[in-house]
Amino acid sequence: MVQSLNTTGVSKFTAADLDRFAEVLNRDGICVIPGLFDRELVQEWAAAFDALFRERQQRPGGLAPREKNRYYLTLPWVQPFANTEVFANPTILGVLDRVFFQEYRLVQLGADTPFQDSEYQELHRDFRPLFTDQIVTPLYALAVNFPLVEVTEDNGPFQMARGTHVMPREEALVKIRAGEIPVESFPMQLGDVIIRSPLAIHRGSPNITAQPRPMVVMGYVMHWLHTPVMDLTVQKDYYESLPQHLQEMLRCNVVDQLPENKTETYINFKY
Repeated sequence: MVQSLNTTGVSKFTAADLDRFAEVLNRDGICVIPGLFDRELVQEWAAAFDALFRERQQRPGGLAPREKNRYYLTLPWVQPFANTEVFANPTILGVLDRVFFQEYRLVQLGADTPFQDSEYQELHRDFRPLFTDQIVTPLYALAVNFPLVEVTEDNGPFQMARGTHVMPREEALVKIRAGEIPVESFPMQLGDVIIRSPLAIHRGSPNITAQPRPMVVMGYVMHWLHTPVMDLTVQKDYYESLPQHLQEMLRCNVVDQLPENKTETYINFKY
């Protein structure tokens, strides 16, 4: 079943473009969609994120550490973050449809932020393989990333080794260390979007600037995949305002009122 048949809105890209993005994603474990979001939308998110981060910093458990001077936080389902133009964007869902070929769920909305004096993360995957990593499986989980500031070589670009999503972990690491497979940086402009396999070997890189570099992550998985560490909580009135096909796409807890004191539970993040 194709998930986004009823999605409103028109993709900025042609069907041929979406086919190409999906082909590259399956082959390399990553594709870059340039200029998908308007700069004004991203700037609105950035302003709201700055205020949210400062508030979470003051709260015990409000942030999840991601190694030195690097933090993760779950974004609340309030404006501007609760936005169908983003999580149900027809271009993004068009690519996901071509990769998953069945129903999928949105299970994560958060942001990773390296600060000045952050360091290289250990090379890792975000998910365990379904079985042994000797068995190559279809892409059953995908991460969608977009930055809230321009990403340069200096402020901690995401780095990944293409093609390693279909390799056993140890084989991939040996080839990376031998220089057979490069670990590439991905500079990004405001509005650019990455869709990637969390099984590809990747890492965060150092931010040597004074400006934090927040990167939004939306996690989508095939409908049958269990995701116990993800926490997506949506207020009832917002949830009920969504069309049924978007309600079904969200794997979430529906509550009368969002909790005021959010404690991060997504602590273990690398495999």
